Amino acid sequence: MSLSDYFADFIEADELTVWSNRDALPGISVTEHAPGVLALMPGATAPDAEATIISAGIHGNETAPIELLGELVAALDAGQLRVGAPTLLMLGNRRAIMAGKRHVDTNLNRLFRRDTLLRDDERFECQRARELMQAVDQFMAEVSGPVLHLDMHTAIRDSRYPRFAVEPFSDTPTPDNLWRQLADAGIQAGLSQHQHSWTFSHYTRHYHGAMSFTLELGRVAPFGGNDLEPLAPMLDLLRARIAGATVSAPGSATLVRFEVTDEIMRESDDFRLCFAEDIANFTEFAPGSRLAIDGAHGEWIVEGTPAHIVFPNARVERGARALLLARPVTQALPESQ
Repeated sequence: MSLSDYFADFIEADELTVWSNRDALPGISVTEHAPGVLALMPGATAPDAEATIISAGIHGNETAPIELLGELVAALDAGQLRVGAPTLLMLGNRRAIMAGKRHVDTNLNRLFRRDTLLRDDERFECQRARELMQAVDQFMAEVSGPVLHLDMHTAIRDSRYPRFAVEPFSDTPTPDNLWRQLADAGIQAGLSQHQHSWTFSHYTRHYHGAMSFTLELGRVAPFGGNDLEPLAPMLDLLRARIAGATVSAPGSATLVRFEVTDEIMRESDDFRLCFAEDIANFTEFAPGSRLAIDGAHGEWIVEGTPAHIVFPNARVERGARALLLARPVTQALPESQ
């Protein structure tokens, strides 16, 4: 069985396939840490290589990242890409992918918290979160040095910056050179979280100290409906990470930096957002603008300075985040030294 067949079976076959092909990649140890999760460990690591976690399909209807992962494993199968650094390849929400839905029971990307995920909660996404956390824990115990986790998504709406990175909350700032690498990979904006969010990228950053990002790579589309051309620079970065190759010196690309200032939660069933359904991420609202009304909380009004909205979604579960508010920090990265 090839890597491509394994991941295709994971999202298409009626029954899960267990990885057993020890000779898939000569000189590379391939280990299944969980269904849909393969660790690729080279016998000889390239000089200066760093480990990478590449995840996709945490939300089942976000297909462009799954297609990118397919491009990577096809290149590995064909010998067009060599593994020179420890790499963990992960597909997330099998049932939601098969159903073409964001999730089955609940939002998987809010469950990556060790102390609150109940062991006896049998909802599918809760079981899967436990599997994915354990797989990451095992991989991180096997590698040393810096680790980069890129958790790839697509947004449910248009955006002023179609490709942007969300930096999980952390006391350790992301180095400027890494922001530059993301800019060169086609990322147009960076959004820094203001508090713990318990997403998958937050898990690897908070519990393991990885440099982690949630990447929004365009808008949700069905399989076959994605334009992957704008994602070619990101694919190049992923290939370089897997190969353990030195990433080329930063070019002239820059990205706009934002930071989250607040979030709006849906506290009751009587909740609505006070703007158009199809409004784009990073749209700016002036002070005094009414953003949402909730039967329990009341109104949310923009105060003080203009606010940019990100991830508005009135259909979230009660008690879940319905909207982030952000402000710009810089218009470009500082010049390379």
